[in-house]
Parts: sequence; structure tokens; C-alpha cells
Amino acid sequence: MREFIRHPSDIKIEYRIKKNVPDKEEFLHNISEGGLSFRSLKIIEEGTEIDLKIPIHLPPLEVKAMVVWCHKCKDYYDIGVKFLDISTEYRIRMVEQICYIEHYRKEVLEKEGRKLNGREAAFEWIKKFAGKFPE
Repeated sequence: MREFIRHPSDIKIEYRIKKNVPDKEEFLHNISEGGLSFRSLKIIEEGTEIDLKIPIHLPPLEVKAMVVWCHKCKDYYDIGVKFLDISTEYRIRMVEQICYIEHYRKEVLEKEGRKLNGREAAFEWIKKFAGKFPE
């Protein structure tokens, strides 16, 4: 049983395994208070510490994490990480909300044809859904 509710996302993230190695860009798969998962074209061994950057707002959220699982899929790997800093939880909560707002913005464009900027989408999303946001 999962300890935290998972939140799907298609937000780009960057990760770095070692210093002086270029960042790799992948897509965030889902996120929770305890960690997140993303897809990678390369295997990353369990126990590997990585630096993550989620550039959804400025400055980007940067966190340290450890790979806790790596599953081979078709032509990629699903990588699960846990956050190493407990104080990351509040910042991750904000990223979760930003992910939901971004999805809302895209959904409104697809379904209603309305182009919302980030501020407009946030205002509408907060008014409609913030009270239902999982705690």
C-alpha cells in the first residue's frame, strides 16, 4: 500500500547523477510528498543519489533524492526516488499544485479553446478545486 497519494504529471524534470556530468531531461511521471517517479532512457541503480531540478517555476525546485526502484519497461525505465530532505515536503506540495494548474490550463485549451496564462489558470483552478486538494 502506498504511503502517499500519487499525482500524475507530464512536467519536464532534469536530473544529475554526478557533478560535472550534464543534466538529463526527462518527464516527471508522478509526484507525492515522499518522492516522485520519472521515465528515463537509461537505467539508474537503486541506492544512487541524484540531484533533481523541476523547472516549473522560477527559480526551479532543486532537491536531492535517492533511487529506491528502477523498473524496465518497453524502451525506457521507470525510476522511483525518495526525497532526502524532509523540508522538501512543503516545496513539493507547491509543485503538486502547480502541476494541477498546468493540467487545468491545458484541459481548458483542449475542451473550451480558451488560452489561459499561468496566472489566469491558477486563479480559476484555486477557485474551483483548492478546497478539494488532497491533504
